[in-house]
Amino acid sequence: MKPKLQVALDNISLSGALKSIRDIGNHIDVIEVGTILHVAEGLEPVRCLRALYPDKIILADIKGADAGSLLAKQCYEAGATWMTVICCAEIPTMAGMLKVAKEFGKGRDVQIELYGDWTWQQAQSWKEIGLTQVVYHRSRDAQAAGKSWGSEDLGKIGKLCDMGFDVTVTGGLTIDDIKLFKDYPIYCFIAGRSIRDAKNPRDAAIAFKEEINKYWG
Repeated sequence: MKPKLQVALDNISLSGALKSIRDIGNHIDVIEVGTILHVAEGLEPVRCLRALYPDKIILADIKGADAGSLLAKQCYEAGATWMTVICCAEIPTMAGMLKVAKEFGKGRDVQIELYGDWTWQQAQSWKEIGLTQVVYHRSRDAQAAGKSWGSEDLGKIGKLCDMGFDVTVTGGLTIDDIKLFKDYPIYCFIAGRSIRDAKNPRDAAIAFKEEINKYWG
């Protein structure tokens, strides 16, 4: 399966997000309402983007940690296709989100955001309750500290793939980074600033898709 391309709208306003998505929305697979945008505007960006892009996957990146069922109901009622849960959330919270996702149907799903210290035992527990999507991060703070993608990252990504997870990769990705993952069945690549803040975002999105096609065509 060819990896999807996702763009994170980590804008600080809905107007800024709509401006960012205008030229690239038809050239990407997943539109992410970033956590920063959720804090600024709540779920209104999800509603607006669903109206503008009725057939796109729209991700509500709320990084939920508690009240799973209630949060999920709000996200999916607003029009989200996927939502995120932080990896340190308790299993009942994750299970509650997944239950609601299945009730809404139509491809609704929950992604686990892998931040900080998580264990393989936890990963096995996620699989056991039916969760299949994980997001492997190189955080903004790690990027700022100069941490690049390395063998440790690739080893963990490979093991997650071997466990049967659909693995999404994110964290300051550039076109030059795509080839690092060519030996893995990556589910989705998330690009943010490298597309959103490019001189020509549309051309940048197309270039990302072409680079993905080069290795997974």
